Amino acid sequence: MITERTGLPLSIGISAANTHDSLGLEPLVRGIPPIRSCGGPRRRRPAKLHADKGYDYDHLRKWLRTRNITPRIARRGVESSTRLGRHGWTVERTVSWLGGFRRLHRRYERNAERFLAFAGIAAALICYRRPAKPGCS
Repeated sequence: MITERTGLPLSIGISAANTHDSLGLEPLVRGIPPIRSCGGPRRRRPAKLHADKGYDYDHLRKWLRTRNITPRIARRGVESSTRLGRHGWTVERTVSWLGGFRRLHRRYERNAERFLAFAGIAAALICYRRPAKPGCS
């Protein structure tokens, strides 16, 4: 899942339990819709992407830079994970918001397409419940 700074989900995907998280980064970034801003033109992609050490691969960093996205990824064996805590909690909070939907929490759906559809509905409800910033229409 990719979220914006305040925790609203921008892109959601599911994968098998035995696949590495780094394999899902490219499809999730490609799935981000144009971002609406209050002042100025619409952005086509985020300016920065914060991620934990599981995404620390040179090919992912290069791919993000080719799309003009600044990678803020902690390096394995060099940086501590505590610096990500400033930004990582927003993703954890959004995951807990998704866990509030009973159908997603218990994984009633065995079919992956249906589960992804319910996750998309839950993300839309999360976005709908958040009040808009004053002055934005």
